[in-house]
Amino acid sequence: MTMIEGHGGELALAALRAYGVTEMFTLSGGHVFPLYDAAHKAGFPIYDVRHEQSAVFAAEAVAKLRRTPGLAVLTAGPGVTNGVSGLTSAFFNGSPVLVLGGRAPSFRWGSGSLQEIDHVPIVAPVTKHAATVASAPEIPAAIGAALSAALTPHRGPAFLDLPLEVVFSVASAEISPASVPRGEADADEVSRAVALLAGAEKPVIIAGSDVWAGDAVDALRAAAEALDVPVFTNGMGRGALPPGHRLAFSKARRAALKGADVVAVIGTPLDFRLGFGDFGAATVVHVVDAPSQRATHVTPAASPAGDLRAILTAFADHAGARTPHDDWVRGLRETEDAAGAKHAAEMTAESDPIKPGRVYGELRKVLEPDAITIGDGGDFVSYAGRYLEPARPGTWLDPGPYGCLGTGMGYAMGARVSYPDRQICVLMGDGAAGFSLMDAESLVRQNLPVVIVVGNNGIWGLEKHPMRAMYGYDVAADLQPELRYDDIVRALGGAGETVAKAGDLGPALERAFAAGVPYLVNVLTDPADAYPRSSNLA
Repeated sequence: MTMIEGHGGELALAALRAYGVTEMFTLSGGHVFPLYDAAHKAGFPIYDVRHEQSAVFAAEAVAKLRRTPGLAVLTAGPGVTNGVSGLTSAFFNGSPVLVLGGRAPSFRWGSGSLQEIDHVPIVAPVTKHAATVASAPEIPAAIGAALSAALTPHRGPAFLDLPLEVVFSVASAEISPASVPRGEADADEVSRAVALLAGAEKPVIIAGSDVWAGDAVDALRAAAEALDVPVFTNGMGRGALPPGHRLAFSKARRAALKGADVVAVIGTPLDFRLGFGDFGAATVVHVVDAPSQRATHVTPAASPAGDLRAILTAFADHAGARTPHDDWVRGLRETEDAAGAKHAAEMTAESDPIKPGRVYGELRKVLEPDAITIGDGGDFVSYAGRYLEPARPGTWLDPGPYGCLGTGMGYAMGARVSYPDRQICVLMGDGAAGFSLMDAESLVRQNLPVVIVVGNNGIWGLEKHPMRAMYGYDVAADLQPELRYDDIVRALGGAGETVAKAGDLGPALERAFAAGVPYLVNVLTDPADAYPRSSNLA
């Protein structure tokens, strides 16, 4: 332990650094000035935004990409409530984000101080840990407890309130080293799970974001290869097996789930994205990083809960009998290749207006293998999941199962701060652009170049097409057609252009990635084109 003396901001910063926090995202507010003072004097980077939700989303991007805590500092009252959507997304995504909130002074509580509201009951349902710090000497221990909770699987956000008189006070306190417990899975449950996979004739693995978060990507690959099981991925699990790997699949999932006799879902919930775990006659194995993540609406035949890397290593080391799967893998590969040929045709199609598939066909030509790709939208981003295949794990960011739009600019900031030398590409629907595009100014001002590709079809496609199918009409689903979102970014100090012809896409994207400033490519896409959605959302 280390004893230090300072005001509340200095005590907080020392505790944050012990857990590997390296920057803060914020929107300026007087309630949290001591945190800024501590950071400024220590050379600790501060990145500020135009809306608090972007600060939390930026912190979440850091947490997702680097697998270390992300920090957002929000002023009292509306500063905190503006960040609730970001907290909720982090909660659903299992992202270790810490939000430090300013708070009206306790000694005047009830007198009507500026922005006086009790935040904790508001954020408690969407955090793993939420508390108010009572005194300055308690700040380091409170931050340690919050970050330990955030980092303990199943990971998630934490919140601490710092009342005005607490954070401005000077005190002495001990700074303890980071402590994060890891859970151990029941060995018998692990044995049951791997025996089911090894003995299946037509097994399938579906791996999700927690495989990345738990640093279990290499163990997943070793397990899949040892047991010879086809792998499909979602979320940040995408790219865990590189495209071209014999066991990596993305386009044959329907055929795989229809024919499988054992489905092992690893590190992702059995939610609407996976048909709520209804895989027909297949036996279900659900491998999770904590008992709290076990499905309650289905009864898996086995459900190991604990350190995913250790569980998957045990899968790879299985010494029992193993059924060969060559014919099963070969059949799925034929289905995969047929779908791939269809997608290739869609990604090169000449059409007027432009189809989303062509946008992604051109993007595939310019994206580098380690590019960070960010999805913020409905139909347009659904197509990104269909056509883009991350070459490496930990390079794909989307809003996750909560489905909150507006993540784009915050995620872009967190990604650029995390990886100064990589391509950062935000894929944004024109509806999603309305939530956060003003934060392009934050990127410009702080010299954080990113490429923003807007699929501009002038509608809320995720709502318009289904509503017309249900009712024969639609309401509240239209946007102004052909808006110049590139002009907005240009007015904010960046650059951009509008593309209306498919043949102009490639050169526009090359200019965007070479620009060295936030650059928006505004692509006018076909409003009649509807994503072929088959999943039941509820």
